[in-house]
Amino acid sequence: MNSIFRKSMLGVAGLAFAGGVFAGPVAAHADAAPVKTTPAVVQAEKPDAGKLIPHGVQGAQSRIDLNDEQVANTKAIIAATKKAGMDERAAVVSIATALQESKLENLGHLGDRNDHDSQGLFQQRPSSGWGTVEQITDPEYSTTAFLKGLKQVDGWQDMPLTRAAQTVQVSAYPDHYAQWEQQAADLVAKYWNS
Repeated sequence: MNSIFRKSMLGVAGLAFAGGVFAGPVAAHADAAPVKTTPAVVQAEKPDAGKLIPHGVQGAQSRIDLNDEQVANTKAIIAATKKAGMDERAAVVSIATALQESKLENLGHLGDRNDHDSQGLFQQRPSSGWGTVEQITDPEYSTTAFLKGLKQVDGWQDMPLTRAAQTVQVSAYPDHYAQWEQQAADLVAKYWNS
């Protein structure tokens, strides 16, 4: 009787095993929905506000809505700043300057409305040695030329934006750059890592 019992149990176990092998995995996979995995998107952190506006803004701030061309010019200024090996603060000073000078529009000669021969994002003048018209209307070149001037300003990082910009630009309106500091910082925060 013991051997009959043992054979019966082995037969039942064999059937259970076979049923599990054949039915179990099929049934388990039939019920489970396929799992979709997407790679984790790592969002680069925005630059620290303390780096963008280390001294706080001065005076009332202005702001304009930007079109696609102005956004592209903003990105070109940031790219040129990175290429020059300069930091986020240099990009803020550059963008605020271009906001004041051209509203981030790459301006050609404006005829009677032109300030002498000023052109491009930074309203640089060929007659003042900034480069040819073709060069100063190229966003990368004009930004690099501005940054070269900024690097020559001792302590530019530790002075108010408007003073740093004015030292490079030598504008008739030296305090006007300050009004664009917050928008410039916001643009750098938004596009520095894009």
